[in-house]
Amino acid sequence: MAPQISPSILSADFARLAEDVARIADSADWVHVDVMDNHFVPNLTLGLPVVQALLQHSALPLDCHLMIEDPDRWAPEYAEAGAKSVTIHAEAAKAPIRTLRAIRSAGARAGLGVNPATPVDGFEDLLGEIDMLLLMTVEPGFGGQKFLDVVLPKVRRARELIKGRDLPVWLQVDGGVSAETIERCAEAGADVFVAGSAVYGADDPSEAIRRLRAQAEEATAKADW
Repeated sequence: MAPQISPSILSADFARLAEDVARIADSADWVHVDVMDNHFVPNLTLGLPVVQALLQHSALPLDCHLMIEDPDRWAPEYAEAGAKSVTIHAEAAKAPIRTLRAIRSAGARAGLGVNPATPVDGFEDLLGEIDMLLLMTVEPGFGGQKFLDVVLPKVRRARELIKGRDLPVWLQVDGGVSAETIERCAEAGADVFVAGSAVYGADDPSEAIRRLRAQAEEATAKADW
């Protein structure tokens, strides 16, 4: 699969979200929406009403990343609202299979997220239930953090697991993705890249996305996975 870029609006101007989403409309594959509840992570950001509003103002598909305490309760509603991808965290879900299936039944791609310290091997049997595996490359909760190189071996391991099961599961990395780190992520096996500060901190967000995509494509072409 060709690399995909999913800019995080966590780094956008919350007072002008529709305008900032429009700035990436010609270059992004997704709009990454970080939903935080100040319980699972120590930050409070956007919720379902904002997602519903964004769906009225953007043709780009929404990639909703739920960093919340009760994803089993809320995740299906994001899919039912129209989000095209909904990711829940393995550390928070109490009934992950049921919730992942509910997301799919509502018409969205189902994602499973794992924090930096959580091994991926324990979730190999769930790969058939998901469309995307999200690996956090920073501790979840805040944008603008430094990329954690310690996660790269886990990205490689996740790629091996996906390849070994011959499943069409996307592998997303989220946190600290920039011009300095995206090639290492692609070489390790990632194919969907969440970038916040690297996009919205640039003078031209669309051009920043195009440069990141070019770097990821070049690295992927050289990768041995």
